[in-house]
Amino acid sequence: MTVIGLDDTDSREFGMCTTYVASGVADRVEAAGGHVDRVLLVRLNPAVEHKTRGNAALAVHCDLAPETAESIAREELAAAETDDPNTNPGFVVAPGAPDAVPDAVAAFARDALREIHAIDDARVLADESGYRHGGHGNARGTVGALAAVGAWAALDDWTYEHISYRESDRWGTERDVDSDSLFAAADRHYPDVWDTVDRVEGEAVCVPHTPCPILYGIRGDDPGSVRALADEIRSEPVHDSRLFVTNQGTDAHLADGELGALDPKRGWRVGGTVLGEPETREGGHVFVGFGDPDGPRIECAAFEPTKRFRDRVRALRPGDRLTVCGEVSDGTLKLEKFAVRELDRTRLVTPTCPDCGRTMKSAGRNQGYRCRDCGTHADGKVETTVERDLEPGWYEVPPCARRHVAKPLVRGGFDAETHPER
Repeated sequence: MTVIGLDDTDSREFGMCTTYVASGVADRVEAAGGHVDRVLLVRLNPAVEHKTRGNAALAVHCDLAPETAESIAREELAAAETDDPNTNPGFVVAPGAPDAVPDAVAAFARDALREIHAIDDARVLADESGYRHGGHGNARGTVGALAAVGAWAALDDWTYEHISYRESDRWGTERDVDSDSLFAAADRHYPDVWDTVDRVEGEAVCVPHTPCPILYGIRGDDPGSVRALADEIRSEPVHDSRLFVTNQGTDAHLADGELGALDPKRGWRVGGTVLGEPETREGGHVFVGFGDPDGPRIECAAFEPTKRFRDRVRALRPGDRLTVCGEVSDGTLKLEKFAVRELDRTRLVTPTCPDCGRTMKSAGRNQGYRCRDCGTHADGKVETTVERDLEPGWYEVPPCARRHVAKPLVRGGFDAETHPER
């Protein structure tokens, strides 16, 4: 067995796509008489600044000899968008079974989902492991390529994506995908296939808006269902397609953290208490204080692109106990989902007169309240029970705002009642 890892072949400005390059490598492997067991699409730390949209690295699991695999990788890497100085592709060719990589390589892959690796560290580890590697520019893609090589041994939750590609003369033009057939197919195959569309926003989530070769990508838990849904979409001609095994929709980027020790540029899952009233700021972004009433705290944010999720955050009140999930950056946790553990259902309100039922008035500073008509008196505000717009359970951003690696509630496996929103 041989594993071919690839990364950083695309560009925010010029397009291209590492999945397309990896699919080309797989085609070349088969044309050379080899067999491809699977192609992995591995989403790495989404907080890395130099990433393109999804921070994907790819690995082709095949049975070619390492020297032949290296030759193919070098030739196919020429398809990378090296005109962009921010594109620095790299490859790694690893002999041996993908589930039998050295422990250090598997650890490198796990860490790449939540941390930031140095290029030199990837090169050194590849050399120590006896792997062939190379690239263009500073070959920053070596980091992701090595992580993709180790991912099969490092992770245990896998989903699928069926990606259809456009004819090359259409790249960079508006995509022709029939919305009615797409939404109907999404309904038929939900929940085995998820994040295909956002029904509330009316958005085709699976159709990208970049100049890349992808026509649409269909994600789900069942390989047959993602293929079937793709076949039911009416669209412009499909040039080629491939099924990828992926860690998308798994929350593999999140680590359990503690307040006061949430390093930036990483994804965290942490418990605490709402400390203040939610505040909507310029641009429609919603912020809320969160943490320990007597200790460390952080600001959580639901940004405008999260749409209706912001209403869930606005419904929070001081004293609510939550588990929050998201990336920490510049002292702010960018919310991807949260779980309500306990709601504060009480409020202090101005008392009413027990005789006439009217609301009492202040009797003066620190003198409580009195009814001016009846003369009754109360020492201060009284506690009452209030209705809340939230219930205990999980709440998530809508499909149109979800990160590739974030786990949708519809997949289940969460530790409280869920509130999936289609």
